Amino acid sequence: QVPLVESGGGLVQTGGSLRLSCTASGLPFARSALAWFRQAPGKEREFVACITWSGEGTYSADAAKGRFTISRDNAVNTVYLQMNSLEPEDTAVYYCAAGFLATLRSADYSYWGQGTQVTVSS
Repeated sequence: QVPLVESGGGLVQTGGSLRLSCTASGLPFARSALAWFRQAPGKEREFVACITWSGEGTYSADAAKGRFTISRDNAVNTVYLQMNSLEPEDTAVYYCAAGFLATLRSADYSYWGQGTQVTVSS
């Protein structure tokens, strides 16, 4: 059983928007910190944004600030990543992750989704 499942990826033009969703099952979602990471071909997986279990604290990578917003809805066990003003450099597979603490290190997260492809054309 896969605890996290991403959706919402796709192909958009530069300047477009997408909202990614990640729904969790089989884990204590309300007590988990959540994060989004991305990995482009030939590059390391990089941090995008994270949110604390309470939803009060959010942190974003410099490349995402002002364009991406992370949020969560514990009632439906879902974390979102609203992406606006997309650029070709945002093209990557986006992964959601869950862990005990909200950090920017991928190794700190115990649960991962399979990823959803985001492609931004110029």
